[in-house]
Amino acid sequence: MNDRSSAPLPNTPAPKKRIRVLIVDDSSLVRGVLSEGLGADPGIEVVGTAPDPFVARDKIVQLRPDVLTLDVEMPRMDGVDFLRRLMPQFPIPVIMVSALTQKGKRITLEALDAGAVDFVSKPTTDLARGLEGMMMELRTKVKIAANANVSHWKNKRHTLPSERTIEAPRALAESTDKVIVIGASTGGTEAIRHIISRFPPTMPGVVIVQHMPPGFTKMFAERLNTICAMEVKEAESGDRVLSGRILIAPGDIHTRIIRSGGIYQVRCEPGDKVCGHRPSVEVLMRSAAEHVGANAIGVMLTGMGADGADAMGAMRQAGARTMAQDEASCVVFGMPNEAYKRGGAERLVPLDKIANEIVRLLA
Repeated sequence: MNDRSSAPLPNTPAPKKRIRVLIVDDSSLVRGVLSEGLGADPGIEVVGTAPDPFVARDKIVQLRPDVLTLDVEMPRMDGVDFLRRLMPQFPIPVIMVSALTQKGKRITLEALDAGAVDFVSKPTTDLARGLEGMMMELRTKVKIAANANVSHWKNKRHTLPSERTIEAPRALAESTDKVIVIGASTGGTEAIRHIISRFPPTMPGVVIVQHMPPGFTKMFAERLNTICAMEVKEAESGDRVLSGRILIAPGDIHTRIIRSGGIYQVRCEPGDKVCGHRPSVEVLMRSAAEHVGANAIGVMLTGMGADGADAMGAMRQAGARTMAQDEASCVVFGMPNEAYKRGGAERLVPLDKIANEIVRLLA
């Protein structure tokens, strides 16, 4: 008789491939903590660690990891410089591990500009509970990053953000009653910058939710303000939605648009997470459907999940024009895909054409 004991059972699915992760951090203690925390997940395999970018470069070539975790601040070369050299040669999804210092926040935002998919923050208080929460977040983001599309970074030269603005039609200056609402998550910082840096100064008011923790949204707004023709600021309750102004929803606080007489304002207030997020795109777009209606334009950008998909449908039913970023230009096609599949987004638009399309709709 033939021994069939080792033969695979019929219709047995192949074991799921684990996500291969390389950890880069100058602290041996942190490398050990991250290795143990990530390795505890059966879907993740830590294939190696590196104390600095120079060792990491060789290990990337040798080990071919699916995802990289990268310390923001390192002595021999910081994470941003490393990313600017790495991504054009070996585009790989990178999660930054960030300190909550002002310098750490600044470098983290620069890293997102340089190609990082996302980031997690190191705990500063209640280390035991904070570390557990950070590892849960990191494991989740590693799994998201493993499916991220970073291929557009191949052979890309790092340049400063373009200050080229779209020439605005004369009618745009009269569109003061219009409001543009934008939602984004993973990969959104780069997509937002790409779009709003092309807006003319006469653009109607813009309100944006980008999934981001407290402290980072203010610095994100300040960075955008240096490259945009419009004013960009972190939203505060009572801020008016004005032509020439972009408001970024603050981290960990929901932002809604309300109408007060003949003007639009934002209301920023705490509340339970919606669609797993605070701030939530669902909350912002639902308020736009209710208070702005046909005067709104909704845009859904790259991100994981379905935050805002149903509310974009409500916007469209209220007469708003809507669109979502197409799959080829997304880092993660989750949120745009859900908005389109559920009927909220009228159509899918490449990132390079979204700013022009918004101006066309307004004119």
